[in-house]
Amino acid sequence: MKKSLVWIRRDIRLIDHTALSAAIAESDEVHLVFIFDEKILQKLPANDRRVTFIHESLRELNNELTNYNSEINILFGDPVEEIPKLTKKIGVQKVFFNRDYEKYALNRDKKVTTKLKEMDIATSSYRDHVIFEASEVLKKDNTPYKVFTPYKRAWIARFMSEFSRAKLFRANHQKYAQDVPHRFSKTDWMKKTGFGPQELSIEAGRKGALKVLERFKKNIGTYHETRNLLEETSTSGLSPYIRHGLISIREVLSLGVKENAIIHETFVSELVWREFYQMILSHFPVVEKSSFKPQYDAIKWAGGKKELVAWQKGETGYPIVDAGMRCLNQTGLMPNRLRMVTASFLCKTLLVDWKKGEKYFAEKLMDFDLASNNGGWQWSSSTGCDAQPYFRIFNPLSQSQKFDPNGDFIRKWCPELAKLDAKQIHQPHAYGPLFLIEKDIQYPMPVVDYSSKRVEALAMYKSALK
Repeated sequence: MKKSLVWIRRDIRLIDHTALSAAIAESDEVHLVFIFDEKILQKLPANDRRVTFIHESLRELNNELTNYNSEINILFGDPVEEIPKLTKKIGVQKVFFNRDYEKYALNRDKKVTTKLKEMDIATSSYRDHVIFEASEVLKKDNTPYKVFTPYKRAWIARFMSEFSRAKLFRANHQKYAQDVPHRFSKTDWMKKTGFGPQELSIEAGRKGALKVLERFKKNIGTYHETRNLLEETSTSGLSPYIRHGLISIREVLSLGVKENAIIHETFVSELVWREFYQMILSHFPVVEKSSFKPQYDAIKWAGGKKELVAWQKGETGYPIVDAGMRCLNQTGLMPNRLRMVTASFLCKTLLVDWKKGEKYFAEKLMDFDLASNNGGWQWSSSTGCDAQPYFRIFNPLSQSQKFDPNGDFIRKWCPELAKLDAKQIHQPHAYGPLFLIEKDIQYPMPVVDYSSKRVEALAMYKSALK
């Protein structure tokens, strides 16, 4: 009897799972394992809501497995040690997993593969959370793209000639192992990992992902018009589920394509941006620590701790920025438009190093992905490839008026401003020093003056370029 082990990582699902499908096709008995990686967890705060999200998603997956008289192995520790030990205990002949492209994951997986090879245990890895890997869409001279638009054209051209990449993988779920040594239901894994359960603003698990997917199907036709508006249904809401693999990239892509044609190009473009940043991180790993454009590493950031803390707390005195940051702090979520607004504000108005903002988002975002987060911050700070020019600086007032015209998003996250009308709420301090006092509103004064800081930011960037 051929036994196999499928290592679940950022792919917490049983449906359209490339490695799982391959394991089931090759094996008589398939075991599943998820490892709470201690090297990753030890860098997270004890109240990190993502651990709760993963834990509850695993609980749902395990409940699904019980329908087949099986359960998932749950372990805590270093995968380099735990995977070989588990394979020996179960007696498997092969380990299957989907590839991850971040530096830590690549090094970890290489070590695991080497150890297993020494034990005469085979491994197979698969492309799963992208449609095209970093070296599959290159320029004609086999060098990586550095500009998004030509990359997108090449991506779409190859996809149209390989439309089967959108095809979902099927699996025979009757092959799951029924003799599982680590019962999920018998261990308090949240307690064992050292993390306390956190309140979630979105539903965990694949069921939650499918609900969001079905909701978005009804709105995708207007996505190109509404995606920047700060309304609950204006964006897809799928990013946390994509990040943790509760829904596959092929299932998501299927919303925008049909019968060998792209029917919702704006939505598909957003998915291509995701792969563009993944490609950049793979080919130019220096971006993890430095600017893609090295000349911008010479910027002397004038902003300090006071500005950074005001931004982090949502107490800058700029309502749209504060609303966005408070939303992030309380939910771990933030619409893409606000990510650009708050990032631009930190770098080009508060004049704080983009790396500090990137680090804060990495700690807070439910959908944190190194490539996308880094790419977004380098785009906003003008330090990245194909980024907005340094002299384009988002005006928080015009962004607020355009994308939250009635102030509903601001009212939700800055309730102290709720009594202001649709005009006043975007710039309450513009009505004079007594305006808020007369209305009995306690709201921070602007931490800086936007207009003067804009001039200072331009000079700061010009100086670095010289």
